Amino acid sequence: MKTIILFRHGKSDWDAPFGHDHERPLAKRGVRDAKRMGRFLAASGLLPDVCLTSTAIRARTTMELAHEAGGWLEPIRASETLYHATPRNVLSVIRATSDNASSIILAGHEPTWSSTVEQLVGGGTIRMPTAAMARIDVMVQRWADVSWGYGNLIWLVIPKAVKEKNG
Repeated sequence: MKTIILFRHGKSDWDAPFGHDHERPLAKRGVRDAKRMGRFLAASGLLPDVCLTSTAIRARTTMELAHEAGGWLEPIRASETLYHATPRNVLSVIRATSDNASSIILAGHEPTWSSTVEQLVGGGTIRMPTAAMARIDVMVQRWADVSWGYGNLIWLVIPKAVKEKNG
C-alpha cells in the first residue's frame, strides 16, 4: 500500500507586498494553521517518507512550518511542476516517486488539489480549504501503478477540526 497526503497551502496574505503570484506569502492564520497541521500529522503516526512542495512561497512556507512543527525527518524538495499544476501533473509526480517510500506529502494549490483527490478516489465533490490535508491510500506496491479511481480517501482534515491543548 502507498499513502498520498495532499496538503493545501495555508491562508495567504493578499495585502502583503508581492510582485508575482508566486511570491505571495502566508497570512498570520496561514502560519498558525501550517504548524497545527504539521503537529496533527505527526500525532497521527504518519510521518511522510517524501516531502514535495510547489515552489510558490506560500506552499513552501506551509510545508517548512508543518515539517518543523511536526518534527518530520525527511528533507523537503521543491518541484516547479506542482506550481500551476494540473491533476495529471500531480499524478506524474506521484508516479515518479521511489518505491522505497511508502508515503508522500505534496503541498500545493487549488483547484488542483480538490480535483486530484476527486480523481484519485473515483469521483465525488471534494473541497480543500486552506491548510487542509487529505490522506488517500492506494493498494499498489509501486508508485508507477497509482491510477485514477483506485484510491481510498481515509480522511480529509481542516485546521479548525484539529484540537490542540494550547491552541
